[in-house]
Amino acid sequence: MNYLDSNRLECIVTETGPDPDASVIWLHGLGADGHDFEPIVPQLQRSSARSIRFVFPHAPVRPVTVNGGMEMRAWYDIAGMDIARDQDREGIADSVARVDRLIDDEIERGVPAERIVLAGFSQGGAIALRCGLARSERLAGVIALSCYLLEADEIDTWSTAPGRAAPVFMGHGSMDPVVPMALGRHAAERLVAVDVDVQWQAWVMAHGVHPDEISAIDRWLAERLGVPA
Repeated sequence: MNYLDSNRLECIVTETGPDPDASVIWLHGLGADGHDFEPIVPQLQRSSARSIRFVFPHAPVRPVTVNGGMEMRAWYDIAGMDIARDQDREGIADSVARVDRLIDDEIERGVPAERIVLAGFSQGGAIALRCGLARSERLAGVIALSCYLLEADEIDTWSTAPGRAAPVFMGHGSMDPVVPMALGRHAAERLVAVDVDVQWQAWVMAHGVHPDEISAIDRWLAERLGVPA
């Protein structure tokens, strides 16, 4: 099935001030939608001190095999419980192309690539990593939460030198039953092995976002976007 023939991703857009000079594109997890991370914007108090455009896209609706073929918003199909195997390459490629288009849209709106951060949670985080590290220009950074590295064994093939130059923030729950922390840690180690600047942190939580994690993201994001302390 060729999902690229359908319309562009629908997005929720929030701006923290007039004439934003930076953008954050934030991808939700499996079964959620763009509204899922809308509430995080007012919690990013330091980084939001300057005008930022937050873009929260809705993933396409697709059948998800592991959920009995039920249709839901998903960045790619998941064939079974071993999420690191049997990856849906067609769905991954489709979502990477869609997110690339969102990044290009922001550049066309006047935000340079080095002022764009790509963020995501779970499936969204996996796509953020896969997309950000493959860009032809360096982004401001990638935030990858509670996720893993797609096509990890082929990273030398699909990643680019500018993509690998973007710093990465990775956060994970030590008790995550959905995406085991070992997968997230392995992703961080694999990125470090190809010279990506990775900040890895773990919190005592399940598959979610910790308040201290939001504070850490706020500090990291403010540093990437040049917000004064």
